Amino acid sequence: MNPLSRRLYAIGAIVLAAVLFVGFNIAVDASITTARLDLTEHGRFTLSRGTRNIIAGLQEPITLKFFYSKKVAADYAQTRAYANRVRDLLHEYAALSHGKIVLEEVDPEPYTPAEDEATADGLTAAPTDSGDVVYFGLVGSNRIDGREAVPYFTPEREPFLEYDLSSLIYRLATPKKPKLAIVTSLPLDTGIGGMAAAMQGTAQPFAIYQELSQTYDTQMLDRAFTSIPSDADVLMIVQPGALTDEQNYAIDQFVLKGGRALVFVDPNSELAAGAGGTDPSMSPPASSSLPRLFQAWGLGFYANKVIGDLKLAQRVQTSQNGEPVRYPVWLHLAHDQFDASDPITANLQVLNLASAGALFPRKDATTHFATLAASSPQSALLDSEEVRLNAKPEDLSSDITPGGKPFAIAARISGPAKTAFPDGPPGVGGVQVKSAKNINVVVMADTDIFDNRFWVRLGSLYGKQVAAPFADNGAFVMNAVENLMGSGDLISLRTRATDDRPFTVVRDLQAQAQAQYQQEAEALQTRLTDTQQRLHDLQQGQGGKGDSVTLTPQQQTEIERFKRELSRTREQLREVQRNLRKDIDLLGSVLAFANIALVPLLVAGFALALAALRRRRRARAIKI
Repeated sequence: MNPLSRRLYAIGAIVLAAVLFVGFNIAVDASITTARLDLTEHGRFTLSRGTRNIIAGLQEPITLKFFYSKKVAADYAQTRAYANRVRDLLHEYAALSHGKIVLEEVDPEPYTPAEDEATADGLTAAPTDSGDVVYFGLVGSNRIDGREAVPYFTPEREPFLEYDLSSLIYRLATPKKPKLAIVTSLPLDTGIGGMAAAMQGTAQPFAIYQELSQTYDTQMLDRAFTSIPSDADVLMIVQPGALTDEQNYAIDQFVLKGGRALVFVDPNSELAAGAGGTDPSMSPPASSSLPRLFQAWGLGFYANKVIGDLKLAQRVQTSQNGEPVRYPVWLHLAHDQFDASDPITANLQVLNLASAGALFPRKDATTHFATLAASSPQSALLDSEEVRLNAKPEDLSSDITPGGKPFAIAARISGPAKTAFPDGPPGVGGVQVKSAKNINVVVMADTDIFDNRFWVRLGSLYGKQVAAPFADNGAFVMNAVENLMGSGDLISLRTRATDDRPFTVVRDLQAQAQAQYQQEAEALQTRLTDTQQRLHDLQQGQGGKGDSVTLTPQQQTEIERFKRELSRTREQLREVQRNLRKDIDLLGSVLAFANIALVPLLVAGFALALAALRRRRRARAIKI
């Protein structure tokens, strides 16, 4: 018998390898369908500890019905792929629950009872080109007729998929919502326009309030309140305006009796300025404070000062064709500005604030002051009235002389405190709590955190509002309320999708360049404006009065001189503007070279060096 040739051995080995490869893939696909390797920095695609805690804490079974029009959506690759990801995640939830989460998949085909069920549960039907509709939503229910739904899994909310699912399960698992009492002069529940908009049917609550009211039993207290509801778990105070002694006393006693408070005050609330709609007289007060209560809590607040920060300034467009400039009273806080040890701020990536104030601990304080969010060391305090009257970015920047120390914007106040009313309650007497061993209050010196434009994009999909956050403003408020409520399982989920990676080197270069060239640019701009005005006056005749007269040779010479000066000034101004960007452009060129040319050059150099080394070794071998 003749032995097999090497060629036949090779062919047989290839066929056997192919069979083993296909068999291995079939076995893996059948047994490890949900196995994944998550290599992202923050474990973006791994269920968080908060989700696992919520699932582990389930006492009663929860039923999740996943409605997906599989046949109708088969021709839409993006929807089909997203539906597979949602389905995989839901199966992972069910597997972790050990039977406490019952997952049902429903294909609501047209004109079937399943479609009627989807419609009755409030799911959104997305139209297609063929005239059919696609259902792609979730309905959850518990044993006491509690019901929550995701009407449609929109692509804009995909980064928040785990949070949406976990919060839905959390709400079903805690059917009795904790109570949040709210004291505010801002129209949080009606949006810009206040009650007038509500009466006209055009009210649109702020996005943060919508999320609060969905998660908690919110109660807006009347402007004339004299007591805090006894069943309130947390009191939230936002831009309170002037409070009476009775109202201050009610808050004082609520906190000393163990109630938790979340307070937002502001030296210059830009949100309040526009909250009155077309009638400025209906606007809430521009500034607010709680001086009597703050003193009792050991908290200081610069009620008439706004933080200006050269490093954290947001870039804004001040003219249609001009370069974006840094607006130092609009702050873009990144993770370096947050307390990484406090659960409220530990996972925050970015906050966008406007005209924020500064907090500080009083020297006579008995409480503990812990900074949660702060400015950078390149900041200073500006007079709030001057900021309101002159909002020019260049003027505000030139007024900032950094002191080298950050200012606290948000803080947690805890520890022993005494009443703000040591002489007894105002008005009618009663049983008074005079001190507490440990109060728990969180204060932020900004109310523009609630303004939608600073943190969320609101859109509409098939008649449903879709919110896509680009900053963690909403997460800060929700985290603070949840933490004060005594829970924290959802805190880590809210910020997983708003991962901010700022160009910190570029931002520092911009701040340095603006500080270096700002004064020169302002002087050139002033000279340019003056020259243009004088040239205009000469061309119009005597002193710009519009008289049409014949110009003398001396005047014509003067006009030509002004034109040359105008041209030189414009060129100098352009040169200054180029200087503002030269370091950034140089950095961009270096990075482009490193990404495009440096790596190929290094590979080529390594190959040439390796070839030379081999040639040398061969030459030595031949000699030997």
